[in-house]
Amino acid sequence: MHKEQTLEMAGAQAVPGAGSVAVAMTFIGLMFFILGCATWLNGSLIPFLKIACDLNNFQSLWVTFAFYIAYTLMALPSAAVLRRTGYRAGMSIGLAVMAFGAVLFIPAARAASYPLFLLALFTLASGMTLMQTAINPYIVCIGARESAATRISIMGLFNKTAGVLVPLAFSGMMLSDFGSYSDATLAAMSAPDAALLRSQLAQRLVLPYGLMAVGLLAMAVIVRLAPLREIPGQQASGDEGTSRWGVLQFPQLVLGALALFVYVGVEVIAGDTIGLYGHSLHVEKFGILTSYTMGFMVAGYIVGIVAIPRWLSQKQALLLSAVSGIAFSFGVIQGSATGSGLSQALLGVFGVPAVPDTVMFLAMLGFANALVWPAIWPLALEGLGRYTASGSALLIMGIAGGALLPMLYGHLSDVSGSQAAYWLLLPCYALILFYAVKGHKMTSWR
Repeated sequence: MHKEQTLEMAGAQAVPGAGSVAVAMTFIGLMFFILGCATWLNGSLIPFLKIACDLNNFQSLWVTFAFYIAYTLMALPSAAVLRRTGYRAGMSIGLAVMAFGAVLFIPAARAASYPLFLLALFTLASGMTLMQTAINPYIVCIGARESAATRISIMGLFNKTAGVLVPLAFSGMMLSDFGSYSDATLAAMSAPDAALLRSQLAQRLVLPYGLMAVGLLAMAVIVRLAPLREIPGQQASGDEGTSRWGVLQFPQLVLGALALFVYVGVEVIAGDTIGLYGHSLHVEKFGILTSYTMGFMVAGYIVGIVAIPRWLSQKQALLLSAVSGIAFSFGVIQGSATGSGLSQALLGVFGVPAVPDTVMFLAMLGFANALVWPAIWPLALEGLGRYTASGSALLIMGIAGGALLPMLYGHLSDVSGSQAAYWLLLPCYALILFYAVKGHKMTSWR
């Protein structure tokens, strides 16, 4: 994400020119946008599939499990692919796998089969794992380390802008007449009629995911032919004698992966459960609520781009993120589920529809979360040298938090209520706070 000139990977590196960095950032930014489209569609997809496949909260959050568990299962294989192919070819392969996952949505939608939907999501996310394993260290290593968080913030801006736009587009295309699919309407129908209506709803997914597959394949070809330089010393020849488990000797990396685990969990909870929560509070346009969270994340990334490293260090940004996350989490748990004064005060001037205060606090977690990912990556990868690819894979495995923690939230919400279950956020932000204060400084286990 920015234009400085130092590469400190495995020994002396070539200094990239400003033009090559700009070209690389343009392509990587487009790929972050694509990843954002695929990722943040889940926030609208979850309540959609909950109705189309007749699910409860816990069952519907298998969407996040199938999607994010791929990052854990496929991270080390992805690192192995990168060692053989290099980063540029790895990005292209990842896009092709994503396209295949999008194609699988077509038979899933035609059969209205929830297991097949989950398989499609897992395949889509497997391609994204390879993409993430390649593009995150790539963007860290094409410039100076002290400005790495700024570069990642710029890329996050692409990612979260997609997160703002995609739920709006999805709701406009898919949820325009959603009132006819309400729980009350379906409950009043006979079982065969309700099943037919659900099947018709599921088949609406055929067109958008078909178009997604075509676009991903085209992008795979473009990236393969693009003038992206390889990161020196990061291909197989530079990794000889490197054990994939040797990364465990770096506490700042292992603890960084754990911090990313809880961070991705709270990020997904804030972005993907807000629609379910809004639906439970009878918010009329619950399908667009993910856009609220993503809008605050965009604001957070803009702050990061402007302030880091000029006024804020990466460590200070992480500390502020953790503290604000704790504060907003208390707002979610204790806020009003009926009053809307907070959203009217913050967003009323923009003509944005008002939402209950507790929903607004949940959306504001997007602002708290924005700088966690860009701050942890450079801190965790500091000094890894030839272990960078394997270290990146370990950090990517931390994305499993997005699979497990939302599932735990779903179970708690079915048992104790949607609002009360958000207490789960507090220990997660406490762990991020520990990494910001001490964990990133630990260079030895002794």
